[in-house]
Amino acid sequence: MTTSTLTAGNWQGNLKMGLAPRELEATLWAAADMTVKQIGRAMSISPATAEKRLESARFKLGVKTMRGLVLEAFKRQIIAPLVVLVCLVMTAQQANTEQFGRIRRPGERRIETRVAVRRIEVALTA
Repeated sequence: MTTSTLTAGNWQGNLKMGLAPRELEATLWAAADMTVKQIGRAMSISPATAEKRLESARFKLGVKTMRGLVLEAFKRQIIAPLVVLVCLVMTAQQANTEQFGRIRRPGERRIETRVAVRRIEVALTA
């Protein structure tokens, strides 16, 4: 049984969308903010081979830099972050609500903590 996705770090990639499996894996590691040398170690290949995989992926997507490669792959939905990130954010919000919602008793030392939250609402237009 073959899978149509590949996972590396906190990123997931879709196969059969223009990149070879090893090019996609190198792109996923690049999205995880790794250097070429680190990517080579993670893929058990030399840094020169890792650079060739990335260069091939950059050529196929028509970009010149690793940053451009990751952005273009994300834009074309070839790669996407894993859902684990969303779960971590939700867990952190729940922990903050419980911690700061506590009622203080008289005579208890009070340490004031202020948390600034910036919310950005994006209206999607069709």
